[in-house]
Amino acid sequence: MTDSSVAAEPPKKKSAMMLTVIAVAVLTLVGGGGGWFVGKIIAPAPPKPEAAAPAAGEHGAPAGGEHGKPAVSKVKELEPIIANLAYPSESLVRLEISLIFGDNVDEAVAASVQEDILGYMRTVSLQQIQGPRGFSYLRDDLKERARLRSQGKVAEIVFRTFVIE
Repeated sequence: MTDSSVAAEPPKKKSAMMLTVIAVAVLTLVGGGGGWFVGKIIAPAPPKPEAAAPAAGEHGAPAGGEHGKPAVSKVKELEPIIANLAYPSESLVRLEISLIFGDNVDEAVAASVQEDILGYMRTVSLQQIQGPRGFSYLRDDLKERARLRSQGKVAEIVFRTFVIE
């Protein structure tokens, strides 16, 4: 062998590995910084925390309403509604619904809305309420009927259960 073949050394593998690690680290930092920047642009700023409301009402009155009276609930849970569907007449539907009033709960209006829902459910066929679209239409119809029957006192209806046998 000659001296010239011994003098030629193979390239160092450590320097190539070090360059790869540095390149990956730089790309990771650039990618993370870019993601953070885009996230700041796209995502809205979180809401600022508000000061906690005091436990007592205005002017030091106890919590829950005027002069210590409990606050009035705006939600009325109706009794379960069980009705036969129009078609097939052997099918039963059971609904448990809550009414959310705009102001105070009116028991007479709630009873009237419950009767109206019962009467309406007797006119509905199974095909009309099948699937997500049918359920959505039913919910919209019942909400509209509740608003009309209550002359706008009912703001929303909430289904607690909906079962068809």
